[in-house]
Amino acid sequence: MSTVLKSEEPHIVVNDLTISYGNTVIQQDLSFVINRGDIFIIMGRSGSGKSTLFRSMIGLMRPAKGQVLYDGVSLWDAEPEERKIMMRKFGVLYQGGALWSSYTLAENVALPLQEWTDLNPRRIQEIVSFNLSLVGLSGFEDYYPAEISGGMKKRAGLARALALDPDILFFDEPSAGLDPVSAHLLDELLIELSTSLGATIIVVTHELASLFAIGNNAIFLDDETRTMIAMGHPKELLATSKDLRVTNFLTRGEGKPGRT
Repeated sequence: MSTVLKSEEPHIVVNDLTISYGNTVIQQDLSFVINRGDIFIIMGRSGSGKSTLFRSMIGLMRPAKGQVLYDGVSLWDAEPEERKIMMRKFGVLYQGGALWSSYTLAENVALPLQEWTDLNPRRIQEIVSFNLSLVGLSGFEDYYPAEISGGMKKRAGLARALALDPDILFFDEPSAGLDPVSAHLLDELLIELSTSLGATIIVVTHELASLFAIGNNAIFLDDETRTMIAMGHPKELLATSKDLRVTNFLTRGEGKPGRT
């Protein structure tokens, strides 16, 4: 499997970011650039602050210091209404899919369209059907989340994340809880979407197979120093990093990379 080509046009700039809970610093002094079209990996050991950084980038947690810039505009310095407009360009897939259990898949995917657009029901139904087809769930519109597998729930969550035609897709541990075959299929789907939609994709993961298969750029968050200690293509980091914290993570301490 090959990774997608990226441009060198900055899409997201994180500048001198510190995130904390009260007086407890989770990560500090984070500065990195995500180019348009990247599949960008946020990696690190459990407890390193990956999901906390994720929440700060999507507008759910204000940082203690620093900026998150989208096309040059600071998310957290923007007025509330402007921030809402910026956030509408985000599509987010949470760990468990975050589907409403009492809604069908079609109803789940329709929710953002009903909430944020003035489209008529017929047009919404067309978009819902198209997005479910895009993720391989055509024919499952009337199923409830409890009636489908974990991999299908992730794909349904992805269909909902695509509903508003976002410029940027965020995924928090998309392979968590999936068997290797389902995880591999999801990786392939993310690459297809990146290629076909041209979206910038940010993935929080500690799964070696996924980060080597899909990522073309990455940062490594260290839980000891509470900052990023490496940035680059995951395969290049594996080959060139002299930091044992990075190489041990990328080999699980065995000197062997994940699936490539």
